[in-house]
Amino acid sequence: MKVDFVVYPEHGRPFTADATYMPNSQPKPVIIFTHGFKGFKDWGHFNLLARYFAERGFAFIKFNFAYNGTTLEDHSDIHDMEAFGNNNFSLELDDLQALIDLLFDPSGPVTQNEFNLKRIYLIGHSRGGGAVILKAAEDARIKAVATWAAVSDYDQRWTEEQMQQWKQDGVQWILNGRTGQQMPLYYQMVEDYYQNRHRLDIPQVIKKMHQPLLILHGEQDETVPLQMARALKSWKPDAELHLLPEANHSFGGSHPFEQNELPEAARHAADLSIGFFQKHA
Repeated sequence: MKVDFVVYPEHGRPFTADATYMPNSQPKPVIIFTHGFKGFKDWGHFNLLARYFAERGFAFIKFNFAYNGTTLEDHSDIHDMEAFGNNNFSLELDDLQALIDLLFDPSGPVTQNEFNLKRIYLIGHSRGGGAVILKAAEDARIKAVATWAAVSDYDQRWTEEQMQQWKQDGVQWILNGRTGQQMPLYYQMVEDYYQNRHRLDIPQVIKKMHQPLLILHGEQDETVPLQMARALKSWKPDAELHLLPEANHSFGGSHPFEQNELPEAARHAADLSIGFFQKHA
């Protein structure tokens, strides 16, 4: 069963989400899956991933960040470039907060008797991996976290010269290699980061995170360096780290994804995550 719904965060731009689960009136542990930069909830193999977890007894929720470039009317791909350019890390944390809060709302769109809200787990891919670490550190309702190819820091991607040019122009353009789109990043992202660094500094915030953490990273990752996984582990020594020899950044996925079964690397990551979450019930 897949239920589509809309979340209305305080910042005012609503976003789409869906929950996949086997309806049996038995409360199931909840996984919230968080996409990465240039990602969206229906990218590639993510719907197969939702079904895989649901078949193994979880309620799997995935969502679009409000400013990820999708809209309520069309969330099949990124097309709202103005929204994309106005996204920032604080907004993403606020979106996660609004989604989690909605699960606890008895009048919300999801049937509460199907969800065990004492067992909420987060999975974050790529930049979304940074978001789930930060969110867990500020929300005790999260039971445990798994990161898949996560970034270890938001503040390391640009040189000083690039930053000065970005500030001067007010915008930096990023190529989407999949679609050929030139995607804007407005300088407000940098300003928001420094204004809210106490909340967004992953190397510092992860040390305040009390929940168990599973770090998964592919040894063939072409986008996020393997060293980032090792950095996360160094800042949270009790984290469990698995390096997957066969996995690339998307764990074998691509968009569009034409196959009917999960890529082997994604299945391996899912099985490791399931085992971890069951261990921390």
